[in-house]
Amino acid sequence: MLRPPAVTELMETAERVAPDADAFAVARTLDDPDVESVVVVEDGELVGIVAQSDAVALLVDDRDPDALVAADVMSSPVHTVDANESIVAAAERLRTHGIGSLPVLDDGELVGIITASLLSQHIPHVRRPARDVDAAEDVVRQTDRADTAYEKADWEFEYVGHQGHIDVGDVVRFSKSLDETEVEEFADASGDTNRLHLDDEYARGTRFGRRIVHGTLVAGVVSAALARLPGLIVYLSQQVSYLGPVDVGERVTAECEVVEKLGDDRYRLTTTVTDSDDETVIDGEAVVIADPVPETA
Repeated sequence: MLRPPAVTELMETAERVAPDADAFAVARTLDDPDVESVVVVEDGELVGIVAQSDAVALLVDDRDPDALVAADVMSSPVHTVDANESIVAAAERLRTHGIGSLPVLDDGELVGIITASLLSQHIPHVRRPARDVDAAEDVVRQTDRADTAYEKADWEFEYVGHQGHIDVGDVVRFSKSLDETEVEEFADASGDTNRLHLDDEYARGTRFGRRIVHGTLVAGVVSAALARLPGLIVYLSQQVSYLGPVDVGERVTAECEVVEKLGDDRYRLTTTVTDSDDETVIDGEAVVIADPVPETA
C-alpha cells in the first residue's frame, strides 16, 4: 500500500505562550489569519491550547479583561497527534473531536502543529461528523432497488436514510469487484492505456510490483453509490485523495454520507472507498443535486 504522508511533512511551527501570558496579547496573535491556535507551554510541557473561538470569549467574559491570562481562556486537556502518525489519522481526530488544530508531539516534546485548514488542502473530508440519521422517524434501510436499469449478482448496496428523499446523516454503500475485463474495457473506453494497468512484466518493475486498477475506475464506485440515493442524483463536483492502490480483481466498497444541506436541492457528502482489507484507498467529498425522479410513460 502507498502510505499517506506523516503529519511532520505538513505541520507548521507552533506559536507558544506561557500560562501567565496576557490574554489580549494572545488574542492579537490569533488575529493573524495564518495563526489558528496558540499552544500554552509550562516548563516545556504542553498544558493547553487557545483557539480563535477561545479568544472570542474575551469579548463576553464578565471578569476584568485586564486580569485575564492565557490559562484563563485555554482549552485543556489537549488533543494531540504523534509525529509518526499519518495526516489521515490527524484528520480523523480533528473530525471526531470537532476541533481545528492538533499539536504534534515527538516522544512527548512539542515539535509543531497541524490544522484542519492545512489538512483540507490534502484530505477534503476534514469536516464535522454528520447527524445521526437513526433519530429520524422516516428512516429506511434498503438493499435492493427497482428503479435502476439493471443490477448484477456481484454488486451489493445498502442505503440507510430517509424515505423518498435524502437529508443530512444518510449513508449509502456500494460494493463490487474490479476484474480483469473491466480494467481492459476501462482502458479502451477512457484511452488510459498506461502499461501499469495492462502489462504484468512492465508493472513488476514499478514501485507497486504488480498491475493495479486505474484510480479513476476505483473512484467510479463512488458514482455508483451516489446513483442509489433516493431521487435523480446529478454530480456537481468531486474532490479525491488517492491513498493506496487496488489490485486487479479486488473487491472495493464506496461509502457516501450526506453531511451538509447547501440549499436548492444541493448536498455535500463525504466519499470514501475501501479495499477488501478495509483499508481506505480513496477519500474525498462530493456535491450533488437531488432532483425528483422523472415520471415515465
